[in-house]
Amino acid sequence: MNPYSQRTNKRPVPQRHKRSRTVPAAPQESEGAPQRIAKLLARAGVASRREIERMIAEGRIALNGEKLTTPATLLIDLSGVTVDGQPVRPAAATRLFRFYKPQGTITAVSDPKGRATIYDRLPAGLPRLMPVGRLDFMTEGLLLLTNDGELKRQLELPRTGVVRTYRARAFGKVSQNDLERLAEGVTVEGVHYGSINANLERRTGSNCWIEMSLAEGKNREVRRVLAHLGLKVSRLIRTAYGPFTIAEMDTGDADEIDEAELESFRKSLR
Repeated sequence: MNPYSQRTNKRPVPQRHKRSRTVPAAPQESEGAPQRIAKLLARAGVASRREIERMIAEGRIALNGEKLTTPATLLIDLSGVTVDGQPVRPAAATRLFRFYKPQGTITAVSDPKGRATIYDRLPAGLPRLMPVGRLDFMTEGLLLLTNDGELKRQLELPRTGVVRTYRARAFGKVSQNDLERLAEGVTVEGVHYGSINANLERRTGSNCWIEMSLAEGKNREVRRVLAHLGLKVSRLIRTAYGPFTIAEMDTGDADEIDEAELESFRKSLR
């Protein structure tokens, strides 16, 4: 079920995103200038920079047959670079998808406990994609995925300031004044969370629906902040990430962001 159907004041529903394969690759800092291999591999969609650094430490990345020892290696391109013995394909055009992540799925490639992952639930036929950030096991809603490790990193950095919006169903008592104080930031068990815009949507008995918008996206931030206010979250849905929403989507749906919309969004990033 699309959570927007539960709202008393619905947001405008955008047109359905259209598939596109022609979004240009992110511009390089300087044409032909050497760049760190971790950045080049991330741009090619191999993995995030942090994951690539770990892969180099594990001896999985080589240049002309020699295992690399540092992610600071400077290269003009990926000629001669292999990952697990396989040549790296050149960076493809940037693509961004939205996915309505179901509850009970891990945002990971695999899970040691054998639980379902997002890759078990994604529709067949998609390219190799990396999630932008994470949603925890029982959180549902919008998860962006991309083939571009640099775009992934940019969207995840707090300084980029991309706003994430959530709707939480919670048990307990809270006032709008309590929620408005979150705009000043709050420290919970030694962790400081920045400004949160929170609004009490409606209350039914001891249950309430709260909408929260924030730009940091720290681990389990919404659940921990609401628990700090004495609330127990029974359902948590991410409804938007920047300008992209789950409007018109059902659980498990995935589609590609339109070329013009993606390009406009990238230009707006800090």
